[in-house]
Amino acid sequence: MSFYTGFYKIFHRPVEKGYRLTVEGSENIPEGGFIIACNHTANFDVFVLSAALKRQIRYMAKAELFRVPVLRRIVRALGAYPVNRAGADVASIKTAISFIENGEVVGIFPQGTRCPNVDPRTTEIKSGIGMIAYRAGCDVLPAFIDASAGKTKVFHKNRVIFGEVIKNAELGFDKGGKEEYDRASHLIFDRICELKYGKSE
Repeated sequence: MSFYTGFYKIFHRPVEKGYRLTVEGSENIPEGGFIIACNHTANFDVFVLSAALKRQIRYMAKAELFRVPVLRRIVRALGAYPVNRAGADVASIKTAISFIENGEVVGIFPQGTRCPNVDPRTTEIKSGIGMIAYRAGCDVLPAFIDASAGKTKVFHKNRVIFGEVIKNAELGFDKGGKEEYDRASHLIFDRICELKYGKSE
């Protein structure tokens, strides 16, 4: 049994109960490797989303966490990998693609940072998810964390909604490049927001 499997058996029940977690759309979760893309409200989004998916999700974590020896071991054991947020981190992108190609799930928050207590449709979207989806040639599972407190918060209702998979062919890639990455990233985030707000007119 892996460290994560053992950890999951311990943490998922307290997360489900403590965060009053409900899940919708589990039938949309695919097999194999893919990106799960979600709005970002708080640090604990990663635990709520992982508890809802019931599969290990590989998240990028800021490089500073890996500089503390004890913390580094724990973060790595949980499946996270470092990213330098100061600029383009080629190594972290290659790592994400490798995970997907090996049949694993990579979690990405297109907003790039926590945006609590705001309408996510008004927030800035980063193009990184589009680039990774293009280079990995993978599908994307949209998810929305609907937190009654405006962010994932213990003892408040938190609902995770999984939408229909966005096939890679739907993302409109041709030759890649920033314009295509931006367009794909916004398409993905629009699908995420539709899970809560419906399609915009």
